[in-house]
Amino acid sequence: MEIDQKIAELLARLTPITLEEMSGIRLMNRTDTKFVTNKENLARLLELTQGKYYAQSIDGSKVANYMTTYWDTEGHRFYLEHHNGRVPRQKVRVRTYLDSNLTFLEVKTKNNHGRTKKKRVEVPNQEITGENGNEEFLQNLTHIGMDDIHPIVRNKFHRITLVNYGKTERLTIDYDVQFHNIETSCDANTGQLVIIELKRDGNVYSPILEILRQLRIKPSGFSKYCIGNVMTNKNIKQNVFKQKLVRIRKLSKENLN
Repeated sequence: MEIDQKIAELLARLTPITLEEMSGIRLMNRTDTKFVTNKENLARLLELTQGKYYAQSIDGSKVANYMTTYWDTEGHRFYLEHHNGRVPRQKVRVRTYLDSNLTFLEVKTKNNHGRTKKKRVEVPNQEITGENGNEEFLQNLTHIGMDDIHPIVRNKFHRITLVNYGKTERLTIDYDVQFHNIETSCDANTGQLVIIELKRDGNVYSPILEILRQLRIKPSGFSKYCIGNVMTNKNIKQNVFKQKLVRIRKLSKENLN
């Protein structure tokens, strides 16, 4: 069976949960952990989550479509902060939820305790300007303005969101990621790669962690901005990401039955 068809069929079997029903989930002691795997393991994971997890459904669809543009300075400040392991560090992005046509300017800040906080403001479209409070929003959070940054990398991807029956954790599953580098005009994609992010309450039992261990899927950091930049700009500093890129390329090119 075609792997995409198998994933669709397994996803269809999961009980749906609406955005309204998910709004009551409050993860007070939240930890975020990322994992990288392939579509074959995603199918296995969806099989093992049957009867344990809901799948977020919007207008009858359990797969959401996203487009994100990452903005940075001329010297790639935000990219280099991540590459060099600096904390706290930030990223500026504009994300469009393609199914609802909602767009937000977002600033993500990772502190020295490994926690990530996100602040956002709604904007009309991807072509953001300093108007309507955007300049003040950026200045307050990053101490730089709209004139200091420009779009660098754009991506598009599909996302599945799972919620455990106890409503103590959320799992986002991103795949079919496509990159376009606005500076170099180069394109790349992640093939069979699947990026999983677990957001959970650190004090309770996690069914998905047991499933991930069973599938031998280990924690692995993954930044769509950084990896997208490395895959589409051969001239950017990338020493730290070389080993990770080898594994990503291996996973992305695997031929699956």
